[in-house]
Amino acid sequence: MTYESFAYWYDALMNEAPYDKWQSFVQKKLKKYGRKEAKRILDVGCGTGELAIRLAKEGFLITGIDLSENMLAIAQAKAEAQHVAIEFFQQNMAELEGFSSFDCATIFCDSLNYLLEENEVRQTFLRIYELLREDGLLLFDVHSTYKIDHVFQGAVFASNDEEISYIWSCYPFSLPHSVEHELTFFVRGDGGTYERYDELHRQRTYEIAQYQQWLTEAGFAVLEITADFTDEAPSETSERIFFVAKK
Repeated sequence: MTYESFAYWYDALMNEAPYDKWQSFVQKKLKKYGRKEAKRILDVGCGTGELAIRLAKEGFLITGIDLSENMLAIAQAKAEAQHVAIEFFQQNMAELEGFSSFDCATIFCDSLNYLLEENEVRQTFLRIYELLREDGLLLFDVHSTYKIDHVFQGAVFASNDEEISYIWSCYPFSLPHSVEHELTFFVRGDGGTYERYDELHRQRTYEIAQYQQWLTEAGFAVLEITADFTDEAPSETSERIFFVAKK
């Protein structure tokens, strides 16, 4: 099974993902940092468009970017079905081009962690800086090193639903603060039998100070670093780190 076919089961597997919290985070930070009139948002790593559609319904002008053509096809179909106008483009976030004058860019659901090389993360920050308006905001989250090194490593997660079940095993990868996710899905077909699919994902993260340094080198001012959808600073056991940076 490839990442492209994985797109078809993504929404079913992510049905409990905190999209409403990500939406609230965006709107709260735009208001807090004087961008409540902001309209144009670039949603990087938009997947099947769940957050993009929510923001579009709030009146924002959304452009969605993702590497997966199948994810984008699903996102486009969902947006049309819900009568919202969103532009979707297939691009690598480290090679963004052809865009400008966004009020805000977002990279949520640990999408940045799929970049395995340091230079790819640095290039992503540089590209986004170039396409933002003056005082534009970059909002993103990443897995903490604690989550990669202590929560994921050796863990096994499973779900046993009637239509789709999975076993998700996590193993150390060769890079620092990295993990390899092995996922096995069992999808029920029309005849009641189940078909097996296998999927491999790799993610990597960095220390908070490293992200800060790369943001600063790209030209950003780091306004805020919090954890786990709270307004609190990260602790040693925080799992999801949020950054707010301004051009």
